Amino acid sequence: MCRNIRTLYNYAPPATSQEVHAAALQYVRKVSGASKPSAANRGAFEQAVAEVAVVTQRLLDTMVTSAPPRDREVEAGRARERAAVRFG
Repeated sequence: MCRNIRTLYNYAPPATSQEVHAAALQYVRKVSGASKPSAANRGAFEQAVAEVAVVTQRLLDTMVTSAPPRDREVEAGRARERAAVRFG
């Protein structure tokens, strides 16, 4: 899967509609193989992004967990630590 798609579930505060849209856009770009669609495909591309965003938001809204919400800053710090070890 695309490395740019981030986990959106179980964070405090919850994922915004912009984050959901960005994840949908990355997914459609990956699946289509096009970061910028041609004019002929722009409508289909944008419709796919919108539909994936709706389904993603529905998924996030209906999932349940007993785990406490994760903190975005703590998770970002962990990611930076992993990157420092990986890339030096």
